[in-house]
Amino acid sequence: MAIIVNLDVVMAKRKMSLNELSDKVGVTLSNLSILKTGKAKAIRFSTLEAICQVLECQPGDILEHVDGD
Repeated sequence: MAIIVNLDVVMAKRKMSLNELSDKVGVTLSNLSILKTGKAKAIRFSTLEAICQVLECQPGDILEHVDGD
């Protein structure tokens, strides 16, 4: 079982850079980078909500559950 982070895919569809997202969401560039690369252990709902508002998407567009069998 794994959670895949598709933040880079959603950002590419919106033609938004990590710097721009960082400015609009108010999260540091390094924290967004950790999230984008899938190295994050957790994400706050408030951060997820802010990212979804800026990217005009749903949490399921960013996070995906994949069976690891």
